[in-house]
Order: sequence, then C-alpha cells, then structure tokens
Amino acid sequence: MTQTETQTRTQTQALQERRLLDDLPSGLYVGGRWRPAEGGAEFEVQDPATGACLTRVADASPADAMAALDAAVAAARSWAGTPARERSDLLMRAFTLVRERADDFALLMTLEMGKPLAEARGEVAYGSEFLRWFAEEGPRAAGRHLAAPGGDGTITVKRLPVGPCLLVTPWNFPLAMATRKVAPALAAGCTAVLKPAELTPLTTLLLARVLEDAGLPPGVLNVVTTTSGPEVCAPVIGDPRLRKLSFTGSTLVGRALLRQAADGVLRTSMELGGNAPFLVFDDADLEAAVDGAMVAKFRNSGEACTAANRFLVQEGIADAFVERVTERVRGLAVGRGTEPGVRVGPLIDDRAVARLVGLVDDAVRRGARVRCGGAPLPGPGTFFAPTVLTDVAPGSRVLVEEIFGPLLAVSTFADEAEAVRRANDTEFGLVAYAYTRDLDRTARLAEDLDTGMTGINVGAVSNPAAPFGGVKQSGLGREGGAEGLAEYQEVRYVLDAAPLR
Repeated sequence: MTQTETQTRTQTQALQERRLLDDLPSGLYVGGRWRPAEGGAEFEVQDPATGACLTRVADASPADAMAALDAAVAAARSWAGTPARERSDLLMRAFTLVRERADDFALLMTLEMGKPLAEARGEVAYGSEFLRWFAEEGPRAAGRHLAAPGGDGTITVKRLPVGPCLLVTPWNFPLAMATRKVAPALAAGCTAVLKPAELTPLTTLLLARVLEDAGLPPGVLNVVTTTSGPEVCAPVIGDPRLRKLSFTGSTLVGRALLRQAADGVLRTSMELGGNAPFLVFDDADLEAAVDGAMVAKFRNSGEACTAANRFLVQEGIADAFVERVTERVRGLAVGRGTEPGVRVGPLIDDRAVARLVGLVDDAVRRGARVRCGGAPLPGPGTFFAPTVLTDVAPGSRVLVEEIFGPLLAVSTFADEAEAVRRANDTEFGLVAYAYTRDLDRTARLAEDLDTGMTGINVGAVSNPAAPFGGVKQSGLGREGGAEGLAEYQEVRYVLDAAPLR
C-alpha cells in the first residue's frame, strides 16, 4: 500500500469513527427517554490504543439510579403480562437490528475496549445470538400440571418473572455480557436497570438504542452509566422492590455484592473470576493443542475470565509444545485494533499493564524463563508484548492469580493424577481445557476437574445454548441455555383440591 493510499485509508477510518461516535446517544436511558445525569455530570471514555478521548457520556448519581429503578418497577406488571410471543418477537427484531449494524457495534467495541476488529465482529455474532436464543427459549418456558400422588388434588407448578433486576456488566465483552443478561431477563418478563462498566459504556448505549428501535416499551430496560458504580448501585440493591442482581466481574467485587444482596434476600447470579488450567497430554494432537492454546490464551488479548491461565503440559510433549507455541506467539501482530492484521490489541488501562509487569517479574525471580515478550511496548496506548514463560515455579503469582493479558505460562506434569491435582489446586472453578486422544481419559476428566465447564480438544467453550458458569469462587448461577432463562424466573406452586380430570 502506497503512502497516499495509507493516508486515504486513515482519513476514511477517522471519518467513520467520528460519524459513529457523533450519532451515539450519550445520556442515561430511563423510562424510555434519553436524558442527562443529575446536574449534567459527564465523564470521558478513552481509546486504550491511543489514550485519546472518544466522547463524553452521562455520569449518573444514586438519585439517577433510583429513577431508573422507579421506571423498571412501574413497567414491571405490564411487561410481565405481555404475551411471551410478543416479548420473543421484540428480541428477534433486536437480533436482526444488531446484525444489520454489526459493523457499527464491532468498531465501537474496538474503539472503547481495544480488541482487534476481527474479534469484535466475532463478538457481535456471538452476542447477538443471545437475543435469538432467548427469543426462541422464552415461549417454551413451561411449568407442570399433575395429579397429587395421594389423589387428593391437582398440583400446578408455574414459572413467573422474578421481578425488577439490576444487571452489572464488565468491560471486556461489552456487547455479549449485556445481551447475555438482558435477553433472558426480557424473555422471562422481567424489567431491568443495566449498569455497564465505566471503561466501556458506549456499546451498551448503542444496544439500548437498538432495543428502542425494536419497539421496547418505556421502563422495561433502563441504562445507567457512571464512574461511581458502588455508590450508585448500593441504594438500588438496598431497595426492597429489586428482586434480582446479576453481576459479571471479579470475585472480590462479587463477594461484596453478595453481602449487600443478603439483606434483601435477592436472587443472585454471579459470574466471577477464573484460573483456567489448559492440560496437554502426551497423546494429544500437537498441532490442535497449539491452535487451541492460541485461541484459549490470546482471544480478546487474554482479557477474558475463560482465558487459559495455567498451561500444564505433560513432560513427553512439553519441549515440542513450547517450541511451536512460542513461534506462533512471536508472530502475533500487536497494534490498534482497527489496523489490518492486528491480533493483539492494547490492554484496557495502565493498571493492567503494571499488573502484568508484576506477574512476569515475580515469575522470573522464582526461576521462570522468558521465551518471548515479557515487557510493555512503547506508547501511546497500553500495549504489552505477547509473552511465553516456561519453567514456572509452583507458588508463582502467575499460577495463582487471574492473568487477564497476553501472557502464556507453561509448567510440566508427569501423569494424569498430578495434572488433575494441580488443575484443581485453586479457589476458582470456571473452566478447564484438556487435549488428549484417550476417550477413557476424557470421561474421567469430565468428572474429576472441579470446574463448571470443560473443553475437550477445543480452545473455546462459550455458546448461547449452553449453561455458562462456574463452581467454587467462580460464581453462582448460569447464563445461557434453558438454565439462563430459569435464573430470571421463580417457581410458584398451587394445590387445587379438585382432582385432575
């Protein structure tokens, strides 16, 4: 590409970005109306690839959040009484509109979060599927009607919407984490207040606009953007009219929210931290294992709760695995996500970069070897070189903490029993990956690994039709699948003295 062609492309890209940002709503979405925050407060949303301000959006106060809850409560009875098919049709219209605006959603996520544009397009495809899945699942929600075993009446079991919900989403998957909560809530007949992460609020605002265009009634979904999440959410969680809290984020914050939710005995869904093991056995297909490792570790620049954290490789295959995976990692292109061919974008902020520096330094002090990368890259932007560490000693922080970055840490094991023991040696239990051609072993691993999800010979497990979630400190409840709809329903039982006829 010539210099002139490059300049033209850059100018065209800048115009496209500006046009998208200028057309985006910047206020709070409360009761079907876009409005400013109390006192006109706003905050900047920055591009992590450049540090530049993309735009400014409303910075909500606790009073704004309570107004959003008021709107959700006011709309709750009407929305719960809306036929399931009508709710389904609205979600299907929203699915179609998100797909039609796929390029806008993808670009917006790349701008505010940093992920490569190709991955952002993948998130649009994945995130929109929750709208379609729950549009289809909502009308199928069924109770039971049966004769009491003693012959003394009829048992009826109903599933009804749990009520107004507070949905709190993270910054790393701005569209998918929103649709994964909003779609089942709306399909079940619940109204909601949605609070996106302050680092990536723009995608959520565009989603609210799309739902509005799809015909969403006022008050059914309300969006509150803020830099003061704990203060803004606290009065909403403490209000007895709220009946459900769904949160995706760190285990530390999740624990605090669970304590707050306890006073109101709220239904909770908590998708929290992970420390995923990636097991490679001697009998694995080496090329498939390397391909899976690249997906499991470097998708979303490693900033995912499902990212492989601890690569445990059996001794007989370890050298070959390390050689091939290091070669692949060295070839990863790093840059702004809008640039062609970029595979790894910036980390979300300076704190994320500093954290990775600390993890590498700690591992090296304990004897780890840096095979490639290992340090931040020059700015502007918050970039960290894709990294491979080997000979990582037990107790290293990189084996204990959630990495959330493009850092692949390898250690070895002798046999299956050691692999399982080390894989389970963590307070977390979200997902595990294993590569092996032994069918008996896959059956054992499915039982022995203490995780809510297991991927066998695959590097990604997320699917809207499947229940996503973990065990132990990785959370409570499930998102996706029929189980994801049930999280927003409560069970009611009626005994009628009349016999079933």
